[in-house]
This record gives sequence, structure tokens and C-alpha cells, in this order.
Amino acid sequence: MTVCPIALVAGCQKCPAFSICPLKTVLGDQKPESSASKDKPGATQQK
Repeated sequence: MTVCPIALVAGCQKCPAFSICPLKTVLGDQKPESSASKDKPGATQQK
């Protein structure tokens, strides 16, 4: 659920605090790291 007003209007990528924001996966529109790495084509899976 996107709660951040900047993420609602412009998206997390366009936010000036994107690189330091600790809540972009909680309040913003970014996917958590674990599921994002599974969805990438060509990502290596560790066994």
C-alpha cells in the first residue's frame, strides 16, 4: 500500500530522498529486495 505522498504523485524513483529513504518498501511503491531479485531475468539463484 503506497502511503507516501511523493510516491503517490511521482513515484519513489523521482523522490529526492530515494537513495536514503529506509521506508520506500513499506510506505512507497518499491518492491522488497527478496521478491525483486527473484523476478529479474538472468538473476542467479543460490542453492
